[in-house]
Amino acid sequence: MFRESEEQWTDKSEEHGGRHRSFQHERGNWATYVFCPYDPEEAFLELLNEIMAVAAAHGVPMTLSEEFHLSLSKTVVLRHHWIQPFIQSIRTGLTQFHKFFCLADKLRVYSNAEKTRTFLGMEISTGQTQLLELIKIVDETMKEFNLSTFYKDPSFHISLAWCVGNHTEKLKKTCLSEMQSLVDAYEDGPFYIKLNCTELRCKAGNKVFLFPLQ
Repeated sequence: MFRESEEQWTDKSEEHGGRHRSFQHERGNWATYVFCPYDPEEAFLELLNEIMAVAAAHGVPMTLSEEFHLSLSKTVVLRHHWIQPFIQSIRTGLTQFHKFFCLADKLRVYSNAEKTRTFLGMEISTGQTQLLELIKIVDETMKEFNLSTFYKDPSFHISLAWCVGNHTEKLKKTCLSEMQSLVDAYEDGPFYIKLNCTELRCKAGNKVFLFPLQ
């Protein structure tokens, strides 16, 4: 029904900061994910710069995340004609869901499935119950469209920075505790990310859909 890509695809990592796509981009395919946005306060950005300086001093320079959010789905591929029914399915599932807040205060190191990127994140410590309920709703839509559901034992977190390659063990062994001490002692700390979950968003390609919570 749909014409597939006519040209042979090559992942030109230099075009997107050395990162590698997890799947081939084709015409009509839309990379899609569901998330809760975080609008950082100035104090958070100041602290994050200090944390990244520690990582760089230990030989792991990292790049600040372009946006900050808490993922509520894996990144999946939607065909263009699926987008509207997909969005409507999620919107229906969220009809009765109420606003809530999350706190995050513990740094953790993650890598993507292909081990081509390393991420520094701050793990959620309060709000997991509501997040698990949201995952159930989003996963129902994923199953409806035969797409991958979320991780079985998720570590909910906000990604702060990333770098190319697998530096997970190096960061854990050399400087994770030093970076955490910055969080714990920041301005008579500890510092908490306070995430008010008043709406969810879904990004499909270059389009963003909003789902206000009750």
